[in-house]
Amino acid sequence: MDSLRWEAELPKLRSPVMIASFRGWNDAAAAASTALAAIGNSLDSEQVASIDPEEYFDFQSTRPTITMTAGETRQIEWPENNFIAVRIPSADRDLVLLDGTEPNLKWRTFSEHVATAADALDVELVITLGSLIAEVSHTLPVPITGLASSPELVDELDLERSNYEGPTGIVGVVHDLCRQTGIDSASLWAAVPHYVAAVPNPKAALALLRRLEGMTGIAVEASELEEETTDYEEQIGRAVAANPEIEELVERIEAEQVDMLADEVDDLPSADSIAREFQRFLRQKGGESS
Repeated sequence: MDSLRWEAELPKLRSPVMIASFRGWNDAAAAASTALAAIGNSLDSEQVASIDPEEYFDFQSTRPTITMTAGETRQIEWPENNFIAVRIPSADRDLVLLDGTEPNLKWRTFSEHVATAADALDVELVITLGSLIAEVSHTLPVPITGLASSPELVDELDLERSNYEGPTGIVGVVHDLCRQTGIDSASLWAAVPHYVAAVPNPKAALALLRRLEGMTGIAVEASELEEETTDYEEQIGRAVAANPEIEELVERIEAEQVDMLADEVDDLPSADSIAREFQRFLRQKGGESS
């Protein structure tokens, strides 16, 4: 039985871009998955396919959850990887969302399903969203690093070519398969403060969303996320102020970031500094999994 299940007829989409995020290793502070959810919630969307989790998850590691429906019926929710078509008449193109969870097993086969779905839906570009833990301050703009698969795409999207070497997550495997199958791909990464990495970060999600809007030309209504960002900054600010040691740490990080900003000709965060934090984060996660 094919693990890629089509749940509706293939939609006719206009020059679609696939936007993908995966809960887990690539989703620090749930920033990437929150950004993707905001897109689906604000636009007209329809689920068209899914990947059956049975072959790709160790359910002792990534456990299903039980929920209550109407306070009575118990229902099991399995790890999901859903393909969602988003039609946007007001824009020049449509979207395909891959709302996913990083699998535990058979990454190459899993990624082939992603490529098969992208080909069937005539996807022209795959953009993945990710978030990483870094030494950044919650008080300053969220640093966003953008990478692309080819020099032409780097120039077109005003990104950079990745030269990272080291451990990777499912995002890296998906990008590699895109390269093998001739699908252009790019990725956006938001840096989240390491001292509040366990707390969902709507500010980083909003920053990813706004950068994505610039790449796709598709505007997303995100007033709810903007309100959550304001609340987040206020709550984290109060918590930091109540702990002198953390407050001193944040002030130091903030000063270092401001210095880096001052050194940038275009007043953007240093891509090299974020890339170094990215590599440090990946090495750390790789060591934890060994």
